[in-house]
Amino acid sequence: MKAAFIKSSKAVEDCPFPDKPEYAFIGRSNVGKSSLINMLVQRKNLAATSAQPGKTRLINHFLVDERWYLADLPGYGYAKVSKQERAAWQKMINDYLTRRPNLMCTFVLMDLRLEPQAIDIEMVERLGSAGLPLAFVFTKADKLSRSQQQSNFARYRHTLLKIWEELPPCFITSATEGIGREDILQFIEEVNQRFVFEPNEFKRLAKGKAPRHDEEE
Repeated sequence: MKAAFIKSSKAVEDCPFPDKPEYAFIGRSNVGKSSLINMLVQRKNLAATSAQPGKTRLINHFLVDERWYLADLPGYGYAKVSKQERAAWQKMINDYLTRRPNLMCTFVLMDLRLEPQAIDIEMVERLGSAGLPLAFVFTKADKLSRSQQQSNFARYRHTLLKIWEELPPCFITSATEGIGREDILQFIEEVNQRFVFEPNEFKRLAKGKAPRHDEEE
């Protein structure tokens, strides 16, 4: 698998031209997002990892196999930044998620070791209310026994089904052991087949207009 860093962007307008399918990865700070990305593309240091939460502050784009984009988004919920900076990050993320025309799916990462976190539930509820295609990725499974993995996943499922009639695709993963890699890549490959580049829609969203399906409803 080939993977290369393309650019970092401060705004959706600065992102690469949207002529390829794209997948965003987002999660609470220190959920293991960079490690998961490196595991998926089998590159040790493609996405920078750090023990310091909040390291990713821009939208980082990577091109995989010259066929699809992977977008690494800033982590949410990190407190050691100013309110002004948090607000700027939130606007950048919201603009990207709602105006990026080639975004096929947003992978929301959650730490399988923990109780369902209110900030994660709030995020998936917000994205779901916006009608954005989602998938859930549960990280750090290697820190748990098989029975603990299933028990904790069941707890997440119970919590998420309070706000979802049916859950989006779910993946249990471990960046250390490579768990879940093939399942996620197979899912991406299947979704890639549905991608159609629409230049007119790109122009509409670039001007900040609502997507067409919003107008049709």
